Order: sequence, then structure tokens, then C-alpha cells
Amino acid sequence: MKTYQPKAGEIERKWHELDASTDSLGRIATQAATLLMGKNKGNYSPHMDSGDFVVIINAGKLIVTGKKADQKVYRSHSGYPGGFKEVKFKTLQGKNPGEIIRKAISGMLPDNRLKDDRLARLRVIEGDKHNFIK
Repeated sequence: MKTYQPKAGEIERKWHELDASTDSLGRIATQAATLLMGKNKGNYSPHMDSGDFVVIINAGKLIVTGKKADQKVYRSHSGYPGGFKEVKFKTLQGKNPGEIIRKAISGMLPDNRLKDDRLARLRVIEGDKHNFIK
């Protein structure tokens, strides 16, 4: 008996829509990461990209619990002297709320060669109108 491995042409990708105004940031991010990886499918294989497309709507109405809205800070460093940057959650939510969701989902995906392709199938919309799913 051999283990079945799906071929690249056999993978069917569906579109899923998640609403960021109904659940918290972590709940939305885990659902999206699961769908992007394809872990909800019966033919999941960790070395293949068998995930679906995900559209997240209402990113501007994102919900976080506790004091995260006041205390959460996103940090990055360019590698150069003086290249340390900090952006507060409230600032980033005002400028680009989709980036908060994208960073949360990116942190939940495994760091391998498939990560960029999986993130490319993610669409984050600030409002509730889009034309990705027909």
C-alpha cells in the first residue's frame, strides 16, 4: 500500500471569505492560515501548496481584546545602524489596517519556500465590497 500524494494539477482552489468585524484578530488569523495552508482538506501534504484563496473583509473594523489596542507595538530592524523602527497598533490601524492582519497571518505560516505563494493568495479589504468571489 502506498501513500497517496496529490499532483499539482489535481489541486482545486476555492475562495473563502472571512469577516474581521465578527471575530478577534487571532481567531481570524488562525482560520486564514489554516485555509491558506490547505490543512482543512483531506489531501493535505506539508510539502505541497494545496491551500485555498482567502478574502478578509472589514479590516478597518478589526477587533482586539484586552489592552492590545493601546500596548501592542510592531518592531522591525533594517540591519543598518539606526534602522530600528517601532509602529504602534493604533497608528498602523489608522494608516493600513490590512497590514495588521497580514503580519498576524504571516507569523502563523511556516517559514519555508511555500510561504510567499500562500501569502499571495491572501486578499485583505478594508470595507465589505470586493469582486474576488463571484
